Amino acid sequence: MRPLRLFPAILLALVSLTAQAQGFNGQRALDITRQFVSIGPRWVLSPGHLKAESFLRAQFAAEAKAGLVEEDTFTASTPIGAVPMRNFIVRFPGKKDGAIVLATHYETNYPLRTINFVGANDGGSTTGLLCELANELRLKLAAGGGKLEGYSVWLVFFDGEEAIQTWQGMDHTYGSRHLASKWSADGTAKRVKALLLTDMLGDKDLNVMKETTSTPWLSDLVQKAAQSAGQAKYFFRTQGAELDDHEPFLQRGMPAIDIIDVDYGPKSAANNYDGYHHTADDTMDKISAHSLTVVGSVLLETIKLLNQR
Repeated sequence: MRPLRLFPAILLALVSLTAQAQGFNGQRALDITRQFVSIGPRWVLSPGHLKAESFLRAQFAAEAKAGLVEEDTFTASTPIGAVPMRNFIVRFPGKKDGAIVLATHYETNYPLRTINFVGANDGGSTTGLLCELANELRLKLAAGGGKLEGYSVWLVFFDGEEAIQTWQGMDHTYGSRHLASKWSADGTAKRVKALLLTDMLGDKDLNVMKETTSTPWLSDLVQKAAQSAGQAKYFFRTQGAELDDHEPFLQRGMPAIDIIDVDYGPKSAANNYDGYHHTADDTMDKISAHSLTVVGSVLLETIKLLNQR
């Protein structure tokens, strides 16, 4: 009977090794993205936003049952009044003290609520990306006896990244500003080894910009991870600064990087100066499993390198 009792553990190890050999499953990330984007527009206060929340609850039902999901609810003061918002935090425990945070936003743009803006790349692709990363982490948890070999990994899904009226002033990044302030006040910030913000990374023509306000050593580490994963050609050919969900964490002393591809689709000065970004053309046909595979593999390598620091 002893070999039979050992068989599940052996099988699990083989499954884990097979998953590692195959690398990150971008096709599965794309499938999750498609399911999520099929909800339609998900701007705050909309029926779609409630469906997006339910989607995330369904994705992480097992973790919620184990007490590993936090629904961080708050009320944001916005130009249209008080708006209830909700961040989702999913914690995968590790053996080392500290946490690596991978984040995205999940809602769509409120001012574009009248044009059927579904944000396939903007909010959709990285939500699918992190949901598939959770599948990788579940395998690693099982192989490690319920804990990851290195630091804990937290997946954060921000609400309220998009502006309600304008990106001028502080009418944006509501969820990240709330959470960064909360973590700074309760001491959680000291546990954060790095925050990796993912944004607009499903673009078929992937070109991840080097975001210049990000923590320099963390940018160097992501570049090293891209080289190790054989994906360096997709990273840091261009550079520039972005106002995004990583900034509130930087301002409170947490290492953070914005991993973002802002060069999304053809541009024209007259009508389409920002490509597909924030247009009704940000749809599933513009993103690919290949791009999600590239980014997913680099994120996994980055986690590995962070654990070695």
